Amino acid sequence: MKLISTTPSLLLAIVFFSHAQAQTAPKKALTLEGAKKVIAAAVAEAKKLSAPGAAIAVVDDGGNLMAAERLDNTFAAGALISIGKARTAALFKRPTKAFEDIINKGRTAMTTLNDFTPLQGGVPIMVDGQVVGAIGVSGNTPQEDEDIAMAGARAFAPDMPMAKVAAPKVSYFPAAQVNKAFEKGMPLLEIANYKIHASHRDAPGIVEIHTKDTDIIYMLEGTAALVTGGTIVDGENIGAEEIRGRDVKGGETRQITKGDVIVIPHNTPHWFKEVKGPLNYYVVKVRAAN
Repeated sequence: MKLISTTPSLLLAIVFFSHAQAQTAPKKALTLEGAKKVIAAAVAEAKKLSAPGAAIAVVDDGGNLMAAERLDNTFAAGALISIGKARTAALFKRPTKAFEDIINKGRTAMTTLNDFTPLQGGVPIMVDGQVVGAIGVSGNTPQEDEDIAMAGARAFAPDMPMAKVAAPKVSYFPAAQVNKAFEKGMPLLEIANYKIHASHRDAPGIVEIHTKDTDIIYMLEGTAALVTGGTIVDGENIGAEEIRGRDVKGGETRQITKGDVIVIPHNTPHWFKEVKGPLNYYVVKVRAAN
């Protein structure tokens, strides 16, 4: 039998190699092809939800941008916001909704973190328990952003669990909170299907069109000349599903006052042309099904 001798240097190399292997682990990575697949699935989901105004970004596990797409009618800042959501989900390895919920419950100190976008719509992409990247979506309602992001993430990692839909909760707003909201005009509640705003005006507004939301207005205080219908002049997209202009041609003018209820369907120009204020009114915004 022939014996094979091992030199000390070779033995040291073998020991070093074995030691290095013991301290490292195989790592999965998201490729550019995979990132494009994620975006394609997210775009398809946005169209399915009739929410085309979306900015979509995919990053690797270090938060570095790999691919991005901004659909038509998306507001300009959407791209940066989507990248921020994706980066936050990747670096913190959690959906960004978790951080938004934490902050809304009072832990506002988290907003001081650097490179941190705690807005719903960022989702990690995981394979075999490892975060390989993340997707961020901006431009629609918070729930739609997350639904689109989840669809994109599942295209690359089909075993990812579906987003858990929380059971509806009773919302209660004490009088002091409501009165405070009316001082400057603030949202009371915003969810996927509807929004409730405590609106306040001291002066006329500009012409607005909401492409998906029907406004149900209940007048509490003040008098105004409200123009509805007609054709918007110099209309410009200023955000997702929001068009504004300087004037309107045609339309119908009504004097509205305390106790009046007005329903303005989506895609209808409307304008508080004259305000005898202060003007306080509730607005319930109901999202169109299509």
